[in-house]
Amino acid sequence: QVQLVESGGGFVQAGGSLRLSCAASRRFISDYDMGWFRQAPGNEREFLAGVIRKGSTTYYAESVKGRFTISRDNAKNTIYLQMNSLKPEDTAVYYCAAALGRAALPMGVMDYDSWGQGTQVTVSS
Repeated sequence: QVQLVESGGGFVQAGGSLRLSCAASRRFISDYDMGWFRQAPGNEREFLAGVIRKGSTTYYAESVKGRFTISRDNAKNTIYLQMNSLKPEDTAVYYCAAALGRAALPMGVMDYDSWGQGTQVTVSS
């Protein structure tokens, strides 16, 4: 398994931006499909964005499409989630995750094999 550590969360006003980072312990995160999820209190963990290990294909949940951008830097063993036009309903704990490739476009929690500890994002109105 790969160890993942998220950073970059915090407090922001509605309409603002944050960039989350997820650093991986393994040398070759290019071996993994990577994704971002979030979980608000009382809600299930929700898929947000994914990037596959080969090439640069990215895909998004409808709730964040056009506002959030996932990217990866294999040389730095890091993925990012740029979040713009944040809304109060984006408040949640955000997690990055790594998948070994059982699904073509992993979006379910069970598609992923390793998880970070999460970082809190709070958007005030």
